[in-house]
Amino acid sequence: MRECLRLADVAGANGDVPVGALIVVDGVIVGVGRNRREADADPTGHAEILALKEACGRAGRWRVDGATMYVTLEPCPMCAGAIVNARVARLVFGTREPKAGAVRSLYELCDDRRLNHRVEITEGVLGDACAQRLTQFFREARARKRTLAVGGEAK
Repeated sequence: MRECLRLADVAGANGDVPVGALIVVDGVIVGVGRNRREADADPTGHAEILALKEACGRAGRWRVDGATMYVTLEPCPMCAGAIVNARVARLVFGTREPKAGAVRSLYELCDDRRLNHRVEITEGVLGDACAQRLTQFFREARARKRTLAVGGEAK
């Protein structure tokens, strides 16, 4: 999760919401992602999706059986769906996302019994550090917006 936090820091420094993700199979990192929605002008540029694309590309198939995904923030519906579809075995996330979380907060897609695959879930790993990055990012974004609204310059 510490590597996910480092990736989240890179995303935040580049103007994207600070979220980082890794996919590990048999102790080896096979996929890495950080949010790139702003950087790439891509609504699918979530850390989880990018990590899955890399892992699947390396595997040469759309499934990552036996994989564990680590991510700093609870996945949204798009990412939770991709996690289930890619057959990720385990998801470890840092902090909940009360506005869009689809694993525990708003929905429980990753272990919904109606789906053909369920994911083992562990939450709260380095949760305070994950939440702190998000809080700081949005605090600074609001401050920049207020500065611009009163005719100042963004820093």
